[in-house]
Amino acid sequence: MRIFTQDNSSSDSAIKTTSKRPDRTIFSTYLSAIRPIAIGLILTTASLIPLDTIAPVNAQTQAEQIQRMETGLEGEFETYFGRDLATVNRDVDDIAQILRNLGEETATKPAVLWAMPRSDHLHLVLLTAEGTPIVRDLYNVPEDLLRQVSRRFFFEVARPRPSDLAAAQQLHEWIIGTFEAEYLEAQGIDSLLICLGNGLRGLPIAALYDGDRFLIEDYDLTRIPAFNLISINYESLTGANILTMGASEFETLAPLPAVPFELENIRSAFTIERTIPGSDYHPPRTVKTAPAPSLLNAEFTVDHLKSRLNDETFKIIHLATHALFNPGEPQQSFIQFWETAFPLSQMNELPWDFPALDLLVLSACQTALGDDEAELGFAGLALQAGVKSAIASLWNVSDLGTSALMSELYRHLGQTTTKAAALRQAQLQLLRGEVRIAANNLVLSNAQIPLPASFLEQGLVIDDATITFEHPFFWASFTIIGSPW
Repeated sequence: MRIFTQDNSSSDSAIKTTSKRPDRTIFSTYLSAIRPIAIGLILTTASLIPLDTIAPVNAQTQAEQIQRMETGLEGEFETYFGRDLATVNRDVDDIAQILRNLGEETATKPAVLWAMPRSDHLHLVLLTAEGTPIVRDLYNVPEDLLRQVSRRFFFEVARPRPSDLAAAQQLHEWIIGTFEAEYLEAQGIDSLLICLGNGLRGLPIAALYDGDRFLIEDYDLTRIPAFNLISINYESLTGANILTMGASEFETLAPLPAVPFELENIRSAFTIERTIPGSDYHPPRTVKTAPAPSLLNAEFTVDHLKSRLNDETFKIIHLATHALFNPGEPQQSFIQFWETAFPLSQMNELPWDFPALDLLVLSACQTALGDDEAELGFAGLALQAGVKSAIASLWNVSDLGTSALMSELYRHLGQTTTKAAALRQAQLQLLRGEVRIAANNLVLSNAQIPLPASFLEQGLVIDDATITFEHPFFWASFTIIGSPW
């Protein structure tokens, strides 16, 4: 069991405290039996009621239940965003065929897992490429208990403090352990598309824990609003055109001093490919170049974004800025540009879906914990924007930790077959301590980048300190929303 040994009240103090103790790891690993939570929340696997003792369900009924569940999910997001969103109605056979096709194309073994809280039980459905739905209804997990454990789990990982990860283990046992040995491992599943219902949409699923390993150590992970609400088209991001924008200073929000460093690292790591037309004397050729300079601070405006989108086609847009998913209707949630807080309700009015943007990255997000509407906004981010996939964070990670993860992410993006695999590789590099600060350098998987002198002056780091980002606080917040492909 992993016990976190660092105890600090904020991400910034966490970095500074770790800097003073360069020989101190953020957590240690212990092999021990699973211990129950003191308040009695742990329920053993033996107490789970098998489906066939609850109610026999034939395959046709299961398929109909999945379609009804998908329709209900679509209705939730359509009601929240106030517009029609579903354009397809895929049944179980369609979904299984898509999993087979995209699995072959990306050399992965994907599966879809729905986790739907009900008032008196947790409804779980697993669908793999084999096409037979596996349904489990856990009547020892009513919604009140599930929300209680979920809140505890969030606070175990969303702050860099000591934790025995008891709630992380319990949720793993309920949601993943129910299927793992018999289905996920038996079929070699390595990629999970997880659809979460109310009360679970804010879960940092990467940090679910089986007592020895985090979930991200075993699977590429994606959260989806509903399978019928995601794009199933696949296109590699190798050499894709990218636009990077952001702000380090704000009038009313906390500064993000590492943003210029983050954007420059992304530009240096991610090369774009352009095809030069051939002629009578020369064949067509592809050249690799760095992305265009980032739009920073006063240039980071909605008008500049619209202008660039109208003038050029981008496959990736990276926005290094605050984004808040607040309680209430979509206009209460926003992305902060230099001159304005741009509401989530207007995201679909920007021209980034002509043609459809493949990936939108927001590197400094925060979602209101436990609020179903705020979590709907977060889970529907890619959907509302009209983009294929989004990467965002559930809570504000330290500025330096975010820069480290993003700098590593773009070294994998385009090198892996899927976006979910790229994010997973970056998260694993942080978890294993391979991405770190050492001797005033950001150490990445294939580079060492000197830190700006301003980081020392601003107190982001201490001279010659070693800083690691192994605690889930630094990596579990980030998630793929929408399509993993």
